[in-house]
Amino acid sequence: MLKVGLLGAGRIGQVHAAVVAAQEGSKLAAVSDVYAPAAEELAAKYHAQMRSSDEIIADDTIDAVLIATSTDTHSDLIEAATQAGKAVMCEKPVDLSLERARACLKAVSETGRPVMIGFNRRFDPSFAAIRDSLAAGQIGKAELLSVTSFDPAPPPVEYIKVSGGLFRDMMIHDFDMTNFIMGETPVSISASGACLVDPEIGRVGDIDTAVVTLSYADGKLAVIKNSRRAAYGYDQRLELLGADGLLQAQNMLENTVVKSTGQGVISAKPTYFFIERYMPAYKAEWAAFVAAVQEGDDMPVSLQDGVQALAMAEAAQRSFDSSKPVRLADV
Repeated sequence: MLKVGLLGAGRIGQVHAAVVAAQEGSKLAAVSDVYAPAAEELAAKYHAQMRSSDEIIADDTIDAVLIATSTDTHSDLIEAATQAGKAVMCEKPVDLSLERARACLKAVSETGRPVMIGFNRRFDPSFAAIRDSLAAGQIGKAELLSVTSFDPAPPPVEYIKVSGGLFRDMMIHDFDMTNFIMGETPVSISASGACLVDPEIGRVGDIDTAVVTLSYADGKLAVIKNSRRAAYGYDQRLELLGADGLLQAQNMLENTVVKSTGQGVISAKPTYFFIERYMPAYKAEWAAFVAAVQEGDDMPVSLQDGVQALAMAEAAQRSFDSSKPVRLADV
């Protein structure tokens, strides 16, 4: 049984707490948060202890730490937990600073402890099926990947101010997804964007709408489209064109009812947000982490994967700022 300390009792921490508690191979032992009442409430819900992050990390009876705190704390907590001998799963991104993330990678490598980064979308059954179908040669050589990721509504501006920007906060999932599907990183990245949804987002220096094109060494392309607003729900789709065919992963709908009449054909909207859409992926992600720790296997999503996605976000930001393509090797 893997005894787990959860650092962070906010929205994503609550998702992870439910998943850890439901997994037969793990037990939620302790919870911490800078806002003590949130930690106390979540700990009580799952019969865990409410403790400080330092206490959890120092506790030799706790096997693993799950980091769901604010991004600016991730690298410090990853280093502290691995140096204390813990296995770690940390929410994305590794850090807001690529330099700091690389330093974290070096520090962790010296401990030899396993770290997994929470790119849960890799564990979505439909997305994984596209990757497996491509690997099996079912559509021939990949030529063009299209990733659509639209949120139903923008987050509060106070969150935007500390998020690191759309490329590091939102699109980083999609950078990792292109690496997952294609099995390699691009050579260059070209980004364009605008503030079309909420003028306040622009006033704090960010964008809410973006398109990024990734170019690969052999000529294939990937296109990522992000928006902070989709009036119809949470839009999450993949489309991969190959030499011999096309693979598509469509949205998860609120229900499967389709009404067809003389006036037209109507179906349900996509599920509203990430918790509804990706809960099966969160469960599969955690099960994979537990299995890797217990069996001593490599993590299915490594700290290096997290640093690589952050490097791509940095390249996209530089491209947007300069209005020029940026080579990933130059980041």
